Amino acid sequence: MWLFALFVAVPLIEIALFIQVGGLIGLWPTLAIVLVTAILGTWLVRQQGALALSNVKRSFNELNDPSEPLAHGAMILFSGALLLTPGFFTDAVGFLLLVPAVRSVVFDYIRKRVKVQHFETRTTHTTYRSGPSGPRGNVIDGDYTDVTPPQGSGKPGDSGWTRH
Repeated sequence: MWLFALFVAVPLIEIALFIQVGGLIGLWPTLAIVLVTAILGTWLVRQQGALALSNVKRSFNELNDPSEPLAHGAMILFSGALLLTPGFFTDAVGFLLLVPAVRSVVFDYIRKRVKVQHFETRTTHTTYRSGPSGPRGNVIDGDYTDVTPPQGSGKPGDSGWTRH
């Protein structure tokens, strides 16, 4: 029900703001503001999005919890959609979501209300253990490639690396 109310309220707010701002400064300056905020918002979303993507990559590389960088990236994506939507209210919310401190507050709010019931990770590589498997044992983690020797002609001294 609250989603329906949001879909009704936002366009009404936008129409009211367009009428008020357009009545104060005129049609062309109002349209210019909408166009400039869309261009500026697109540029800011690109900058913030690249930074968020590097944060996600870093969290994966360092094997840290990627939930916060992913949430920041999702909020930046949502802010881009809001900034491309013509309107003053959606632009204000979109610009607010581009501020990292605001995104952190929103993330903390959402994190308090979401309960993770199950989390599982899977790996595609095999870990080979050498020695005791206790906490002080040696662990050798490696990847391998099967190299099949080239087929020669069967003559003595023919390794298959030369062509005759």
